[in-house]
Amino acid sequence: MSGRKNNKGVDEQTARRALLVTATELFAKKGYASVSVREIVESAGMTKPMLYYYFSNKEGLFRSILDWGADIQEEILLKATTSSGSVMDRLNLLYHSTYERVLEHMDFFRLIHNLIFGPPQGAPKYDLDIYHKRMMEAIKTIYQEGVEKGEVRREDPDLVAALLMGLIDFCFHTVFLHPEHENTERPERLLRLAFKGLQLHEADQ
Repeated sequence: MSGRKNNKGVDEQTARRALLVTATELFAKKGYASVSVREIVESAGMTKPMLYYYFSNKEGLFRSILDWGADIQEEILLKATTSSGSVMDRLNLLYHSTYERVLEHMDFFRLIHNLIFGPPQGAPKYDLDIYHKRMMEAIKTIYQEGVEKGEVRREDPDLVAALLMGLIDFCFHTVFLHPEHENTERPERLLRLAFKGLQLHEADQ
């Protein structure tokens, strides 16, 4: 069943997504302040009234992009935190699921990277820290459930999450900044190395 169509005969869901994807690419390449509404709609093959209808203005479009990314992340985290398997199995699932979506939406990842580490872009304020906080909470949940199952020894969950998040961030930023050094086996090897210090030994049991 087809969705509603706008006055250009384009399915509304398709039109909205085209604006989101195009704006993400432009914001990632040029920065928020350097991109005009006209450039977005022309690149997307849409019109200004269509952008205003779906997002109200450029700021609304920008916030919708970040909300869209947050929704994608929430799906990944829910999948990892509700899956079965060992702590390592679930952390690897978390990493690889995130990695696949990063590759699928590289412009979004580049946009976030530039907003956090790049020069000011005049972009509207948005709690970008929410992505990091959610990932940290998911790692802590997986780790603490592993503790309760006797898979790993009890340590400060905040420190464990910071350690593992640092490894994951390192792998993602290596892919982003130095794709020529990409190594799909590195994340799991690093995670296993970190977990050697968390494994339960006979003296701990």
